Amino acid sequence: MNHYKAPMDNMNFVLFEVLKAGNIANIEQFADATEDMQRAVLEEAAKLAENVLQPINASGDREGCVYDPEAKTVKTPSGFKEAYKTYQEGGWSGLASPVEHGGQGLPHFLKVVVDEMCCSTNLSFGMYPGLSHGSIDALTLHGNEHQQSYYLPKLIAGEWTGTMCLTEPHCGTDLGLIKTKAEPQADGSVSITGNKVWITGGDHDMTDNIIHLVLAKLPDAPAGSKGISLFLVPKFLEDGSRNPAFCGGLEHKMGIKGSATCVMNFEGAKGWLVGKENEGLKCMFTMMNAARIMVGMQGLGLAETGYQVSLAFAKDRLQSRSLTGPRNPEGPADPIIVHPDVRRMLLKQKVLIEAGRAMAYWAAYQQDLAHAAPEEADREKADDLFQIMTPIVKSFLTDEGYFSADAALQSMGGNGYTQDWPVEQLLRDGRIARIYEGTNGIQALDLIGRKLTMRGGRLPRTYIAAMNDLIADALPEHKKQAEQFIAKLTQTLMGLVKTVMSDPEEAGAAATPLLRMFALTSLAVMWAKMAKQTQDDGTKSRFSEDFLEGKVKAANHFYRLYLPEMDQLAADVEAGKATLMDLAEAEF
Repeated sequence: MNHYKAPMDNMNFVLFEVLKAGNIANIEQFADATEDMQRAVLEEAAKLAENVLQPINASGDREGCVYDPEAKTVKTPSGFKEAYKTYQEGGWSGLASPVEHGGQGLPHFLKVVVDEMCCSTNLSFGMYPGLSHGSIDALTLHGNEHQQSYYLPKLIAGEWTGTMCLTEPHCGTDLGLIKTKAEPQADGSVSITGNKVWITGGDHDMTDNIIHLVLAKLPDAPAGSKGISLFLVPKFLEDGSRNPAFCGGLEHKMGIKGSATCVMNFEGAKGWLVGKENEGLKCMFTMMNAARIMVGMQGLGLAETGYQVSLAFAKDRLQSRSLTGPRNPEGPADPIIVHPDVRRMLLKQKVLIEAGRAMAYWAAYQQDLAHAAPEEADREKADDLFQIMTPIVKSFLTDEGYFSADAALQSMGGNGYTQDWPVEQLLRDGRIARIYEGTNGIQALDLIGRKLTMRGGRLPRTYIAAMNDLIADALPEHKKQAEQFIAKLTQTLMGLVKTVMSDPEEAGAAATPLLRMFALTSLAVMWAKMAKQTQDDGTKSRFSEDFLEGKVKAANHFYRLYLPEMDQLAADVEAGKATLMDLAEAEF
């Protein structure tokens, strides 16, 4: 059963009414990305998601991937190989990749919208090409001429896929502890020996080759993270021989069972340095930043599907009567959407999903401007915004995506808990998004420990200025409320400076609530921006009155729900580590 329809009205409203995304075509690099072109791409992406990816989502979850211990290979669920061929032949792998290596060169934000649709309909499938995009970005920025000319065209065409091989059995986030070794060889290659775990797409049967990007240490490398280098290690070498980079088994997971999450054993595998020696972490961050935005879209995509399912259920399911009298007098009961508690759950999903989408698309737009805006000052501003928004998009959308799916399940009662409906799978699949590509706690530390201080502390100033600019012409009642979010965040940031400088544990304690303050402020601004856009005559001619009036009322509900929370979060930040760090280990 198909439960999802791409929310084209909401997507188009954000892209073309609020963000004016068609204007990207005024930049020479994106001259082909007119509004008509973008709309055509999204229409085709919706067909792919609804008709190709969605039908194999539940079956892929039930069947899962199968490991062959003798061949050390992985078979993906039925239909995945065929779906990947459709994806690859449609050119989706190279949508936003460089033209000089066979890509279409379209804006990155357009890929982000396509990612949302793929994640809404089949998260497990979307992870295979998703990791390839990270490999493409890393090789585009850091690969040598041969690596770019030989490997990039195949990755961009989707003929091959890529992986990120970071984590090892004894270490996760602390990559300075890795033990994988890279021994230089006479021919200029290295011999890679070590074990990696939780490697998405480490092996599968959908493409002829898999390109692993592996973190390892050269002999005599500095200790810790300063001694990490990045290496390209293909499954099959250029002469067609099998490289000894083998899948040693599949992880047994809570969800995303159609995604091959592999233990990878490198047994003297041949590899080549990417970038400079001992700068592997820098190169890998190229992959991780792109991956973190995509993970945010996973949370948003799953939330959207959960909302669609629970909303349709609430309109159809008959249970009890409205508290103010029958709304469906001809039937035995009223649909549950009449009940305030059900509406509470549905509206929470709506206000977070729609503003979260606007926040994510806006952030992705900044990435494109950071690379392509004609003026250097505009590029710098956009990069400041993209850098600070990356941990916010990743963590907030995955947290709230999961909680939204949970609200969807709760609103459906016992039906939501069964496999007859897709929401229980959304919860299982979505739970991992809060963990990988850096847990959300790590994202918060990245925000407070790196993003707030980098470039002389310029990023938060750029962010606050951008938020004020976005609401400059908002409706008075919404502008006033959005300004309260901005003011509370600004006040909290100013109070943090001395505390954080004097005690790093205070920064650690404040990180998570502070990140949420940034996220809620971003959403408050997006709601003010969207509500204002509903008053535009051109917008009124393109959207129904119900659609636009629903935006204004949803904005009002968002402010009702989350403005009080800003005070609570600010108090949490101010309290700092007191009580958190007071207990001795024996007292837990």
